[in-house]
Amino acid sequence: MVPVRRALLSVTKRDGLALFAQGLAERGVEIVASDGTAAFLREHGVPAKTVSEVTGQRELLGGRVKTLHPALHAGILARGDQLDELKKEGLAPFDLVAVNLYAFREAVARGAPPAEAFEHVDIGGVALIRAAAKNQERVAVLVRPEQYGPVLQEIQEHGGVSDSTRARLALEAFALTSAYDAAIHAYLSRQLGERLPTHLRLAQDKVQDLRYGENPHQAAAFYADADATGTSLARCRVLHGKELSYNNLLDLDNALRIALEFAEPCAAVIKHTNPSGVALAAAIGPAFRRAFDADPMAAYGCVIGLNRRVNLAAAQEMKPHFVEAVIAPGYDEDALALLRTKKNLRIVDAGGALEASHDLEFVRVHGGTLVQTTEWPPLEPLALKVVTKVAPTEDQVRDLLFAARVCKYVKSNSIVLAHEECTAGIGAGQMSRVDASFLAAYKAKDRAKGSCLASDAFFPFRDGIDEAAKAGVAAIVQPGGSIRDAEVVQAADEHGIAMVFSGIRLFRH
Repeated sequence: MVPVRRALLSVTKRDGLALFAQGLAERGVEIVASDGTAAFLREHGVPAKTVSEVTGQRELLGGRVKTLHPALHAGILARGDQLDELKKEGLAPFDLVAVNLYAFREAVARGAPPAEAFEHVDIGGVALIRAAAKNQERVAVLVRPEQYGPVLQEIQEHGGVSDSTRARLALEAFALTSAYDAAIHAYLSRQLGERLPTHLRLAQDKVQDLRYGENPHQAAAFYADADATGTSLARCRVLHGKELSYNNLLDLDNALRIALEFAEPCAAVIKHTNPSGVALAAAIGPAFRRAFDADPMAAYGCVIGLNRRVNLAAAQEMKPHFVEAVIAPGYDEDALALLRTKKNLRIVDAGGALEASHDLEFVRVHGGTLVQTTEWPPLEPLALKVVTKVAPTEDQVRDLLFAARVCKYVKSNSIVLAHEECTAGIGAGQMSRVDASFLAAYKAKDRAKGSCLASDAFFPFRDGIDEAAKAGVAAIVQPGGSIRDAEVVQAADEHGIAMVFSGIRLFRH
């Protein structure tokens, strides 16, 4: 336990500061503060020396230089065996440092121009925090107002701050400074137009520990990107049901991605990260019903993604079914009340109107990380190249584009059959494309007749086309680019199937 006799306070966030400082002063702690913080404390009746009084040097450059001085840093960095040296220099140690940093992230978020944004890059505050955290053996460092209460209580009850508390505070301090630097690095990287940064620095905070990972023997947690934009799972709220599991979050992520894909009312039914059904409709209730009925057997215990607020009619459509979780941009009160009668249903609010964003996507591999952008080229009717004797009708083009957009979210190799902007059958995660074609047709059964097929990559052989023809597929969209394209096109012509090349591969590994 290290007694607290002298504290240095320099903060921009004043929440809880007066009460904290008053508590320290009542314990006889000498308080030194930067000029603005000292003025605030004096207004609240708390005695405080200014940094300038201690250093003998007024703040310089409009406050840019105020705490970068040996009288402060020596008092923070002195180890227990160096206190005599400190005393010979006429200096005194600090036992507690409370600092928070200029609001750089907030300046960037509100669209501040670069010159203004960089004025919010903190220098002295970071130096104070790092110095105090480095000397955690003797100094307690506080970087968030939420820490004031527990630390003050410990000082009041025990006269100082324990070793374990100082270590925990130092850990949080280094987490803060590393995240702060990562935010500055990310901003400058964007300013320089780096889509894939030369140096990758991630700063994420734990949202929650999860019960386990994909399987019970695996530990897991959910971390949030502090700088994420648009709609994201990190900003969602669970309104009802058990805590979300690792697998729930994976499924909800793909459900949310598909819901964000379409402007029209859309419902996505997800099982094991793949959609079992996706549909558009004039309203969200019918969209859910169509998506669920696309493969009702697979939909048992599903996760649902919706891109419209859930009304009572939609809730009534969902209530009879066993659903693990649903995510939507909001819920009417009567709809929420009805869904809450399902004890085990996790109801997730995506937080208002859905907003798509395109950040980087990360996959961890042994010894490193794979990073890719998430933008997709637009799939437009005019970009489709007709390669068969028969051209698709206008309605077929609509369904081909719908199926292709769903295909982006299906694990490869993938085949999606669609009719009237609703999936009829999906073949996902197969090692050969002909197997994916067979599986999609098997799932669709009679609904495959007259359907439109999207393939995430080219057909390497004609066997996939022959399989589609057996099922009654009427039109196909695929990227093209195989050395056997001519053979594949010939197969489509033999079966009277319209085929178009999109030139866009849709792999999802």
